[in-house]
Amino acid sequence: MSEILLVLLAGVAAGALNSVGGGGTFVALPALVAVGLSPVTANASSTIALVPGAVASGWVYRRELTPVGTTSTKALTAISVIGGGIGAALLLALPAASFDAAVPWLLAFATVVLAFGRRLARAVSGALGREIGISSRAVLIGQFFLALYGGYFGGAVGIMMFALWGIGLDTAVSNPMRVTQIAAINLSATALLLVASDALSAPLVLAPMFVGALAGGFTGAHFARRLSDRLLRGIILTTAVTMTVLYFVRG
Repeated sequence: MSEILLVLLAGVAAGALNSVGGGGTFVALPALVAVGLSPVTANASSTIALVPGAVASGWVYRRELTPVGTTSTKALTAISVIGGGIGAALLLALPAASFDAAVPWLLAFATVVLAFGRRLARAVSGALGREIGISSRAVLIGQFFLALYGGYFGGAVGIMMFALWGIGLDTAVSNPMRVTQIAAINLSATALLLVASDALSAPLVLAPMFVGALAGGFTGAHFARRLSDRLLRGIILTTAVTMTVLYFVRG
């Protein structure tokens, strides 16, 4: 298999994964390293290359956006843009392995929240005799740190968003907003990385992944729209568990 075909297929898979539940970086990044890019350059390149997939998915979902509880969508998007840009700056300024030790534990925590958070919230609501949920301020604070992480590395940031928002929203309902916020994070990070990184030093590698991510993101979003909340949640949980195990094994 030629390098161009490998990167193209990785882009398709990454774009499709991101549109359904997240985890596209875990496909894109190894493929870019495998064709000779350094880890930092591959990280920057994967962020840039996956932007069209996120934008294409967001376009498919444009009429299905549902606010996260009482949180303003404009405020949420602004936080994503700011955090994504700061995260990209950290990628250029900090050692590439700075977050490696924390990522498996973040994924493990997100997986547990995805699996049991809604059930626990219902149990607490029953005990208290009233509905509980995450406040708008907590959503914005959590989103800032997720956007920071997304701009820096981004692996499974969509899964972590599901965990943050999942107590108050069904998975199928929150997926359009999640895809849109990932696009905001990646666009902000890309604006800086295009200027300050050397990601454009390998255009013959970047272009096929760019095209593949666009096709995968558009197709994957159409597929995800047809899935029930239960099935979509099952796919996301399976992805989350797999990514967590792989990261702990790698670590």
